[in-house]
Amino acid sequence: MAQIEVKILDREFRLAVADEDKPRLLEAVRMVDEKMRAVRDAGRVSGVDRIAVMAALQLAHELLGNDNSPVGPKSHEMMSRIRKMTDALDAEIKRQESLF
Repeated sequence: MAQIEVKILDREFRLAVADEDKPRLLEAVRMVDEKMRAVRDAGRVSGVDRIAVMAALQLAHELLGNDNSPVGPKSHEMMSRIRKMTDALDAEIKRQESLF
């Protein structure tokens, strides 16, 4: 596994990533950075932690769709995938804390 350094909202993070996952991870970093900058630049939210939460909520909302249709099987499947990704991210963050 390689280690890469990325910047999100002008903060540097060191991440471990498999070579085959690097392009996807870099695209995710780009998306998160763009969303956090948009939240920050809108000026309604201050503090990096609040900006991160609002950006995460906006990204999740975009993934789920923004129509008013009742929650169906696809929405449940998407929520399950989001929960699994969140759990995996939490575990990875804990594992990588030793890098800081």
